[in-house]
Amino acid sequence: MARPRIKDVARHAGVSEKTVSNVLNDYVHVSERTRRVVQEAIDHLGYRVNLAGRHLRSGRTGIIALVVPELDVPYFAELARHVVREAERRSLTVLIHQSGGDRERERAALAGFGSDFVDGVILSPLALAPDDLRAHTGVPPTVLLGELLTDGADHVAIDNERAAREATEHLIALGRRRVLTVGGRDDPGVGTAQARTRGYRAALAAAGIALDPASLLPVEAFHMADGAAAVRRVLAEGVRPDALLCLNDQLALGALRALHEYGARVPQDVAVIGFDDVEGGRFSVPALSTVSPDKEAVARVAVALLLRRIEEATRPEARPDGGGGADGGVGADGGGPGSADPQDRVVAHRLVLRESTEGAVARDGTW
Repeated sequence: MARPRIKDVARHAGVSEKTVSNVLNDYVHVSERTRRVVQEAIDHLGYRVNLAGRHLRSGRTGIIALVVPELDVPYFAELARHVVREAERRSLTVLIHQSGGDRERERAALAGFGSDFVDGVILSPLALAPDDLRAHTGVPPTVLLGELLTDGADHVAIDNERAAREATEHLIALGRRRVLTVGGRDDPGVGTAQARTRGYRAALAAAGIALDPASLLPVEAFHMADGAAAVRRVLAEGVRPDALLCLNDQLALGALRALHEYGARVPQDVAVIGFDDVEGGRFSVPALSTVSPDKEAVARVAVALLLRRIEEATRPEARPDGGGGADGGVGADGGGPGSADPQDRVVAHRLVLRESTEGAVARDGTW
């Protein structure tokens, strides 16, 4: 049987071929009813997008890169899953690259790895300097995740400072006054840890609690072993906190282990809260309270912003050969085509309160 074509979908759905194309490209100005009818026709006929033809016409490869510091950090693994899912929905393939937080690797990613096989890059940088981004020509198009290094690139993140302030306020509202920050940074640099530390300090100041510089517990990396080591070190020095703000869930899980080794009860003696809401924290004992970023929204907005830039870069007037053709709009999350101003998009977060600050759910004593 012949492979179904876009005109077959249009005939089956009772719409124009242009409408089918708009649905396939997630164009924002399509009604939900029309979108549903077209999708039902696609599913019924088994239609699949002819990626090779589309890419030849548009001057694209259909491949984007996602570059993260470490794939074995659960937050990045979970984020990658959402990016892949969102890209697949838009008929894109994702190349995942691990930078190790190395500046040269991040610069290579920013330059498209020295080739033209990726249409764009979603990059979570740790080591890039603002000058690296100012020197970026916009080829390939790039969207940054995390803290904003410069205003010269599209950017997606949660409000890390506000999130850390809310988490610290939660601890203070529990009556905790000796709150230490695992992973805290006391330098003025730009980064996620610095932003979260600022939020912590703001919450203390608002509550009239003096900041002790020793309350910031630096770490080499944001792994469980580093969180455990930092907490063991401070406990061995005789410090007895009543709460820990951990700047990611991996640090918090390590902290829980160290507190257990010292016989500290969580949360009765020490309340613990983390960041990222990774799966492991939901199954730890006690279950981990955390700041939950909307990872699905991060992925959705980042892919939409990147597609907007790719659309702009591959318009006929923007291409040296004058060829190609646009596939339609990229949706409301990324803004409409033609907008050149960099977008700084903040997505939602929420506090998820579990046993490590709220205590265990009361039971009736039976299994």
